[in-house]
Amino acid sequence: MSRYQQVAEQIKQQIIAQTWRAGEKIPSVRVNSRNFSVAPSTILQAYQLLESEGWVIAKPQAGYFVAPQLGREQLASKPAESKLIKINDELFEFLKSGSNKDVVPLGSAFPDPSLFPIQTLNRNLASAGRKMSANDLVSVMPPGDDSLRRCIAQRYQQQGISVSPQDIVVTSGALEALNISLQSVTKPGDTVVIESPAFYGALQAIERLNLRAIEVPVSPQSGLCLETLEHVLSTEAVAACWFMANFHNPTTYTQTDTQKTKITALAEQYQVPIIEDDVYGELYFETSKPKPLKAFDDVGNVLLCGSFSKSLCPGYRVGWVVSDKYNEHIQRLQLMSTLSGSAPIQNGIAHFLQHDSFDSHLRKLRKTLQERRDSMLALIHSCFPAGTKVSCPTGGYFLWLELAEHINARHVYECAVEQGATVAYGKLFSTSEHHQSCLRLNYSYPLDTRAKQVIEKMADLVRKSN
Repeated sequence: MSRYQQVAEQIKQQIIAQTWRAGEKIPSVRVNSRNFSVAPSTILQAYQLLESEGWVIAKPQAGYFVAPQLGREQLASKPAESKLIKINDELFEFLKSGSNKDVVPLGSAFPDPSLFPIQTLNRNLASAGRKMSANDLVSVMPPGDDSLRRCIAQRYQQQGISVSPQDIVVTSGALEALNISLQSVTKPGDTVVIESPAFYGALQAIERLNLRAIEVPVSPQSGLCLETLEHVLSTEAVAACWFMANFHNPTTYTQTDTQKTKITALAEQYQVPIIEDDVYGELYFETSKPKPLKAFDDVGNVLLCGSFSKSLCPGYRVGWVVSDKYNEHIQRLQLMSTLSGSAPIQNGIAHFLQHDSFDSHLRKLRKTLQERRDSMLALIHSCFPAGTKVSCPTGGYFLWLELAEHINARHVYECAVEQGATVAYGKLFSTSEHHQSCLRLNYSYPLDTRAKQVIEKMADLVRKSN
């Protein structure tokens, strides 16, 4: 635990003990800098963490005050009740607004397709196709192309994660992998733990399968609330969890190895399977790839879902599930739904992985994404009002903005649409009201003049609303 997290924990315990009561002002940054013998920046980080978790609120020119409703404490003692999800109608409207190719895609869930080696992939697809027999074209039934599964397993092995090709089922994209994984461990009416905010695909899947959800908060600064997770697992009949531990969509947070160990241990203790969405795992900016939850799973409890859509070939729709325990059931579900993925495309990607340098492509891709992240962060810091919080992710291609609480991010989205753009607003990622003032921005596209103008217009709207 870092020093600022230690400070935050001590202040939290003071609030629990009612040293500081709801509505009271806590000591200033300068005062607590002396009290804790740390730099003012450390205290400020601690206060921002406490604010993100609902323990304190910041008042401009006045300081920090104990929140009237202690979000994290209340969630730990009284987690949200399980509920049916109803999001598809609003999500359909949002996705439709971004379908026009002339729209500035700040709200897109997909990376800039120009970043990918499409011509090289097409050559590999053609080369592999020439070698395929007529029988090969119809023989790639679940679990999928053998060469591709071996290539995927080898990449996990290189990361130190023991995965066999026999553990892998190739799917039609990550969304099918996630959906059939969830379906394999639940039945209609079951309760699933999801993050809040969460990738809206999880909300869609839960609604479609007629499941109930309990939301566990994710802080952009500190990740999944493990206290709430443990309370929910110990008090509720939970059939499964759906988590994104690396470059979380939308908050961009990456869980630490310590957090991942705790998450998998809790799931093992309460015998609850985890559906892990790791589609952004290859898009890291630091020296090493962050490990998925699966790397900390000793009992086969984690169903690890991945995809090439974010790292190699958007639109090719090739994903996979890694699971030994649930492998056969997943294959059966795929046979009863999509039957199988595309044989030529699976074979073509395997050919690329065997004969071209995927890692060379990834190095260039990560470098470009990091540069574009920095450009968008600089613009946001220069034009959005003081007090706007924005994540600085160490991978992926999203930024998460937290505006002043009274600002409705849906209005900012409507402003963007008027400017011929789209952004993803907080309500799309949760059934609660906690993220109404948040935005997710896609920084994978070039920050051209038009995109800059849209961001500046949104910033102007936010400034005028303050």
